[in-house]
Order: sequence, then C-alpha cells, then structure tokens
Amino acid sequence: MTDTDIDGEATPVDTFRTGNYAPVPDELTAFDLPVEGAIPADLSGWYLRNGPNPRADGGHWFTGDGMVHGVRIEGGRAAWYRNRWVRTDSFDEPFGVYNPDGTRNLRSSVANTHIVNHAGKTLALVESSLPYEITNDLDTIGAYDFGGKLVDAMTAHPKICPTTGELHFFGYGHLLGPNVTYHRADASGDLVINRPVDVPAMTMMHDFALTADHVVFMDLPVVFNLEAAMRGSMPFRWEDDYGARLGVLRRADPFGEVRWFDIDPCYVFHVVNAHDTDDGLILQAVRYPELWRESSDFGPKAVMWTWTIDLRRGTVTEAQLDDRAVEFPRIDDRLVTLPARYSVSVAGAGLIRHDLVSGATQEHRFGTEAAPGGPGEAVFVPADGPADESSGWYLAYVYDAARDGSDLVIIDAADFTGPPVARITLPQRVPYGFHGNWISD
Repeated sequence: MTDTDIDGEATPVDTFRTGNYAPVPDELTAFDLPVEGAIPADLSGWYLRNGPNPRADGGHWFTGDGMVHGVRIEGGRAAWYRNRWVRTDSFDEPFGVYNPDGTRNLRSSVANTHIVNHAGKTLALVESSLPYEITNDLDTIGAYDFGGKLVDAMTAHPKICPTTGELHFFGYGHLLGPNVTYHRADASGDLVINRPVDVPAMTMMHDFALTADHVVFMDLPVVFNLEAAMRGSMPFRWEDDYGARLGVLRRADPFGEVRWFDIDPCYVFHVVNAHDTDDGLILQAVRYPELWRESSDFGPKAVMWTWTIDLRRGTVTEAQLDDRAVEFPRIDDRLVTLPARYSVSVAGAGLIRHDLVSGATQEHRFGTEAAPGGPGEAVFVPADGPADESSGWYLAYVYDAARDGSDLVIIDAADFTGPPVARITLPQRVPYGFHGNWISD
C-alpha cells in the first residue's frame, strides 16, 4: 500500500513504477548479514516473500514477473539473503494465457503473489495459473499439477486446516466454464476433491474463507470485462448489476449445496479469518466499498469489516470494525478456521494490530516523520510450545527511505509497540510486494 492508498485517494497504476515499488534489476546472494539487536534463538527456517518485479515497461503492476526474496535464519544469525525470479515456462518466451480453442494454458504464469508450503512442497502462486514449485534456495523446479490431477488455475490464497492438515483452494477464470472450481488436497498432498461452484459470470475471486466446518466463497461484483481486456488493462471491472453474496459449503459434504447469502456490494482482496459459531459462522475481511469502476487504478480505501451468518435463520449481518485503511491482514496461521484474537495489517508507515475480541488496536510505526518506513505484510512466527498469539514474533520487510534500502524486522508479539528485537540489514532494496510465509525447520 502507499500513503495515497491509505488516505483513500485514487492511485494511478504508474505509481507502481516509482519509489520502493520500482523493480530491482539483479538477483543477489549474500551471506552472514549484519544484525542490529539479537535474533531469537528459537527462529530456525526461511522467511520468503513474493511480489511483482516487472522486467518491462507498461502493463499493470499486478502482471509483473514474480520475484521471491528470502532470508535464511539459524542459530541466532541471518545466514543468507537471496532474491530470484520465478522462472516459469513463459518467463523466457512469453505465450498467451488462452489457447486458440479458448482453453487455458495454465503454464503461462508470472507466479508473483504468494508462497506457501504444504506436504513438503514450496509453491509460488498467482491465481491465473498452476503453482510453480521452488527449492529452499529459491531455484524454480517447475509447474506443479498435483500429479496431473489439477487441470485448473490455483488461487494465491489457499488455506491449510491446522486440524486436518488439508489444503483447501479454488480456481477461477474459465471463459467456457465452470467459472469457479473448489479443490481439496489431503495432508499428504493428494488432490482428492474437485467440484464446480455455480456463479453467474467470471467473477474475480481472489480469496475465500475456511472454518472448521465450512468453506465460504465470495461472489463479488468485479467481473471479466472484454473491452478492458482488449485494451490491455486488467480485464476486470466493477459491475453494478452483478450483486454481491457469500456462499457457504459444508466441509463434510463437499459436493453438496452451496447456500448463498446476499450482502451489500463491495470487494474483498483479503480475508482476515473465519470461524464457526453455535448458529453459523463469522467472517472478517478487509472490505473495499467498490473497485475498478472506470479503470484499474486504486480508489476508495479498504477497512476491516465483519459478516455474521446465521445458518439457522438464513440471515447475514454486516458491521465495520474500524475506520482506518489497512491491507494485507495476517493472523497466527495455527488459528485458521478457529477464533483468533489478533490480526496484524499494513497501514501506511506502520503495522496495526487489531484485537478481534475487544476491538482495541495497537500501532507499530517505522522510520521517522521526515523519512517514514514502509512495511510489507507481517507474518507471525510462533515460539515453541502451545498456541499463544502473544508468544512469538512478527517478521516483515521494511523499506528505509533514508538510505533507500530494506531490512527484515523482527517484532516481539508480547511487546508489539516496542522497538524491534532485531533488524537484519539486506544487501539491496526489497520492493513492495504481496505475500509470504515463514517455513520452519
């Protein structure tokens, strides 16, 4: 996000070629990185984050080639930093997403949105194609299709159930239908469920929600627009007549009925969390009042919102949780599907932690008033022991405008507003990007 996003002003796409949105030209490897403070001894693993790093001028920032920035931490030291493009099948010789017969070429990909690890495989994701597997050293292995069982794109926001170990995800974007398909892989990575989900048109379904008992789909009024696609813009626009609704599917009956609940028109890029209640479920997300009505510039700000679905009465209640603009919300991933207390989001030059129980907030700001810092998404890494959202650390790349460089910052979850416990100086600037994860040893 940028300050103009946070202030709610329209942000032209050209903004994403300047400042810390500008791409970096080189792939680097550096060892034994300088550390200010002390890296917690419990941390042993990789922090990886994906994002667009365009190699050519023009086009929407969302379509830039994916680059993963990673730091290896072990024994209280930052062993190395690496950044690598995800070298997809279309990286050196780009080819179209659609074949002449209208079918998808799912290996055409920029793989620029997320990094997840499931069943021993680390996957770089973008919602328009197959995932691409990479190594822990960030080398690209190749497209991954679950042993030939996935013939669909994969969302960049899959959910791993902490109880069953299952990977839940969906794909969208088939011009010839089905427009959305729900998928589930078991804990060993075997793809076991594929089922279509009926929606009226090719909606841009970026994220979804998972509870212990339900899957929740978001059918929202940003849909495929042929005119925009022919102009080379993002091929989606706001459609007033489309409506907005949430679809609820029982996990125990994956081929059963999807119950749809109408909501006020809006758009959601990112879900915070969802969990079951006695009568239904609660979903929390970052909500835009609208998106991409006339262009693919970013306009109105997004704020935290909650939807309470009563499955017995067939009703849904909507409420705003906060009025501050935020994006990229993250929780303790061990609590996906369960009630979580804290969500941490990016807000301008800082991070905001929402207490989802009391409604209280805390802010951790970076930099100075003259040179504010620019944090990316913050990932929670738990300390050893039982699940405790105050026992662990938040990791995020932070841009230092004063030196035009970046750090990997480690914040103690028990002292969220206090100074970072460690700041790892990186050998080059890390441009603003999208999502990442901690992969523990």
